[in-house]
Amino acid sequence: MSKSVKPSKVTNGSGGAVAHTENVADILEEQLSVVIAEWLAKVEKEPDLMGISLTFEERTGHLPQLLHDVIARLRLDKGSKAPISKAAGHHGDLRRKQGYTVAMAVEESRLLQVVIFSTLHKSRQHLEFSTLLPDIVTIADEVDAQLKEQMLRFMAADASEAAAGKKTANSNDLARIA
Repeated sequence: MSKSVKPSKVTNGSGGAVAHTENVADILEEQLSVVIAEWLAKVEKEPDLMGISLTFEERTGHLPQLLHDVIARLRLDKGSKAPISKAAGHHGDLRRKQGYTVAMAVEESRLLQVVIFSTLHKSRQHLEFSTLLPDIVTIADEVDAQLKEQMLRFMAADASEAAAGKKTANSNDLARIA
């Protein structure tokens, strides 16, 4: 993807000129592997999350696509609604099969937002400040929308299991009657 670097006469706070500014999407795209590594470091400090033994790929394999969905959303015209993240739905299914609880999925999502915002803070000298706050709102909205999709998948699977369990119970009841 082409990077939109704009010449700027913005000062860095100490009188020196900053050579350029970048938009949030470009910074996140450049820092993708850093975001993933820092997210994993935060996850590894959470005993609940680490209670589920996963490989690096099982734990982080979903992040590149989810982050690309955030980046794509940032690049849409403001006010546009992004399509529902298919990756988020698959991630919800995967985490449920891996034994995650809803609270664990919410914690992972919260940590992702913390890491994204920390990454932007570290890159503040290169940020296009005129779009920063709207982009932060977009990031929060997109990550929350992804979490919602994950939770919908959790609930659908729970409902399906409950229905299957009810059918089994009904069949057992009928067998006892007969």
